[in-house]
Amino acid sequence: MPLIVRWSLVAASALGVLAVPVPQGITPESWHLFAIFIATIIGSIVRPVPAGAVVFLGVAALAITKTMPTREALAGYADPLVWLVLCAFFMSRGVLHTGLGRRIAYLFIRAIGKSSLGLSYALTSTDTLLAGFLPSNSARCGGVIFPIARSLAEAYDSKPGTTARRLGAFLLVTIYQSDVIACAMFLTGQASNVIVAKLAMQSANIDLNYSTWLLGSSVPGILSLAFIPWLIFKLYPPTVTHTPDATRLATKELERIGPMKRNERMMLCVFALVAGLWMTGPLHQIEYAVVALLGVCLLFLTGVLSWDDIISERGAWDVFLWYGGVVRMAEAVGKSGLTEKFAQSSAGMTSGLAWGAALAILLLIYFYAHYGFASITAHVTAMFVPFVAVLIAAGTPPFLAVVMLAYFSNLSASLTHYGTTTAPIYFGANYITQRDWWRLGLYVSFATITIWSVVGMAWWKFLGWW
Repeated sequence: MPLIVRWSLVAASALGVLAVPVPQGITPESWHLFAIFIATIIGSIVRPVPAGAVVFLGVAALAITKTMPTREALAGYADPLVWLVLCAFFMSRGVLHTGLGRRIAYLFIRAIGKSSLGLSYALTSTDTLLAGFLPSNSARCGGVIFPIARSLAEAYDSKPGTTARRLGAFLLVTIYQSDVIACAMFLTGQASNVIVAKLAMQSANIDLNYSTWLLGSSVPGILSLAFIPWLIFKLYPPTVTHTPDATRLATKELERIGPMKRNERMMLCVFALVAGLWMTGPLHQIEYAVVALLGVCLLFLTGVLSWDDIISERGAWDVFLWYGGVVRMAEAVGKSGLTEKFAQSSAGMTSGLAWGAALAILLLIYFYAHYGFASITAHVTAMFVPFVAVLIAAGTPPFLAVVMLAYFSNLSASLTHYGTTTAPIYFGANYITQRDWWRLGLYVSFATITIWSVVGMAWWKFLGWW
């Protein structure tokens, strides 16, 4: 898409909102805020400039047009959840630098990597373990898992083109689809989940803390991680099904790496400490951001990370800039009365239906709307709060509405080759055609929707959440 067309879409979205008369009960300032917010979301989708720059421009527009006082426009950067994500990215750098992530992957491969299916379970298990601590799915799945998976595929003479189906195509698509599940399982599964937690508190007064998120996702998540690789193995089988060389390669790599170095041990200790404190938050009442700050301080003071590592982590600062802006804009829109207006005007979609039927219809709309989004963040900021409002208005128990939308926000990224940040990495390796990627993503969506709707709802009923 030409750059001028992208900028035209951004400008047209803002002007289109401003051309509509201000709804009754909404202040002009709130309507201007909504116009800037919509333009920011459209910009995040079409990306005339990187997503961080789009949000930076949006925040600047709030202040320049005096839609919000400057202090309020910049308030998102003081939000503890934004700092949690920033610190977690720094800790991700520690995992990559020390080699701890690669060691964990090779240990899994040595243990269960004797078949292609076992190899996929080994790599997805590594990704899932790291997801409990690292919110950057591109760092853990792209930076740690992808190079190992590709080298294993090439070891079996599986390369893009005629030999892709030997092993590489199966491994890459399976890892990606499982990474989407790992994203859904943890508050730290991917960076946008903290926005979901923030919006859940603002829109429904529901606290999706680390332990609650993990408790709710544990049963459907584990079942999905067990079933999806097997399903893809049946739908898209590799021609190489036995991989004894993989375990030998893992053993050789572990021998080459040698015993754990000091920095690896320190990284492992910090990993265990931070994850443990996050899981037991309700017991000690230490805020998640404070735990993350503690983890970074320990890595810095012990020399695992240098100050240069911290200030040169471009991905972390990029996320910090656009998350702080998005969080603030979404919070302001939520308080403007616009979501209540949306809920009232949308209530007719499900009027006369039992809340269960309304829930099913609206969740499917929410899930498959991800075909139109190039990131989970854009999907969440555009649709999460309005759908929570509509579902609760239709009679859905608030906790059920929030957790279903929270988990579906992640699971819907399975659909396309641009669904989340790791998708371009895996699709760009050229092992899988777009047709096969979309076809398998659709089949996986049928399975995950069923598992999380049926098993998940039964589990949440058992927990007394609805």
